[in-house]
Amino acid sequence: MTYFANDSIPTLLREAKTIAVVGMSDKPHRDSHRIGEYLMRKGYTVYPVNPTVSEVLGRKAYARVADIPEPVDLVDVFRRSEEVPQVVEDAIAAGAKAIWTQFGVVHEEAAVQARAAGLKVVMDRCILVEHQRLPVSDPTP
Repeated sequence: MTYFANDSIPTLLREAKTIAVVGMSDKPHRDSHRIGEYLMRKGYTVYPVNPTVSEVLGRKAYARVADIPEPVDLVDVFRRSEEVPQVVEDAIAAGAKAIWTQFGVVHEEAAVQARAAGLKVVMDRCILVEHQRLPVSDPTP
């Protein structure tokens, strides 16, 4: 299934300003930590979403996307595929504009639910890899 046209991914990354990273770890060796840090360095406002930690990279961590005190443009998911439906429901409740799941994370029904609620959906793609593919003149939001 195609979740989002490849040529639309740069537009999504340029338009997003706030990103909730669901499952963001406070452990520097974890991909979620490294990618969240990368996104922060690139100028995005990143909100860690992880109920098991109080902060990550100096940012307060939230238990759910809906707890974040401002609208979120994109929800980047670092959770197992079976947990995606709950994240999608939370993102919809929070008014997020897009869901992005990392490599290996796919849930067809959740993708359908997200699209039906008006969210853009990118699944089974690495946001860091896709961001690094942006033209050099346009790497930041």
